[in-house]
Amino acid sequence: MTPLPAPLGGPELVAWRLDQSKYAATWDSGEGAFLVGGRWNSRGVRAVYCAIDPATAILEVAVHKGFRALDTVPHVITAATVDPAGVFVVEPTAVPNPNWLRPGIPSAGQQAFGDDLLARHRFVVIPSVVSTASWNLIFAATNAAGSYELRSQEPFALDTRLHPPGR
Repeated sequence: MTPLPAPLGGPELVAWRLDQSKYAATWDSGEGAFLVGGRWNSRGVRAVYCAIDPATAILEVAVHKGFRALDTVPHVITAATVDPAGVFVVEPTAVPNPNWLRPGIPSAGQQAFGDDLLARHRFVVIPSVVSTASWNLIFAATNAAGSYELRSQEPFALDTRLHPPGR
């Protein structure tokens, strides 16, 4: 696994997120997860999914949208600094069902587990499913208010080798 950054290991903790440009202003609203639910939240919970490194943030979006969308639809990559004092780390061995850390449709139990974590902690760091050596950072927008700060947003440019002609 990728080592955790400071306070969890380096000088600051940065959360990374990739969104369509049209959603840049609402990157931390949790609207998508609120409407449909996600791997670690049930519908109705405003979970904001990030990664603790930009490459994992890109892969997390690519696994759902594909590289074609990342190449042809404008996206923005967001970095936010996070107060490490409010971070709870979920080690892989602490996840009740090891299948929750594998690709697949989330179960009701998995979403309930995530909902409970998000209700009890401002930020949750949990292993990524798409990149098992990486970490995701998730927070409920209302619970984490004031504990993170937008650091930067910039246009995202996919390396064109990931969407070559003829594919």
